[in-house]
Amino acid sequence: MHLDTGSCQSPTSATADALSAPTRPESLSCSFTLPATPRSPGIARAATRMVLRAHDLAEVTDAVVQVVGELAACACLFSPRTELYVSLRYRYDALRVTLYDGHPPHTDARLGAICVLSRRVSLRVLDGVVRDCRGDWGIGGDREPCGGTRMWAVLPRAGACGYLREGSICE
Repeated sequence: MHLDTGSCQSPTSATADALSAPTRPESLSCSFTLPATPRSPGIARAATRMVLRAHDLAEVTDAVVQVVGELAACACLFSPRTELYVSLRYRYDALRVTLYDGHPPHTDARLGAICVLSRRVSLRVLDGVVRDCRGDWGIGGDREPCGGTRMWAVLPRAGACGYLREGSICE
């Protein structure tokens, strides 16, 4: 058996410079599962701050953390299950936030439409943030394999960088 230690060094054997060097934004691909409890949106926001800082994306923190918190709070409100799944990706100069919760699709189309409308109403703040960042968001689309609801937002880096800042431009 051969163990390749060059590609993923142990924190105890890596140099201090290697440990503190931020990774490139393009390498951001992070997912985590949280319990569907009232504390989870705060945990998701804290984890997102750390992930963005580690991937040299600190300038988009305000917008992305707000989006993650809003999606997580909505998921906790609507999910009858015990867990929610958060995914952060950076591709093509945009941050993609995806959140799955355990709320199953409704068999009655009218109930399904009312449910989606209720989610949209609860995501008014998210809508404003995404619009300010010139991004896009939605509910639905790809389903979780075990059923459930998918909510997502795409924030272009340039727009997210300027969120809450007048005249700010990302490099």
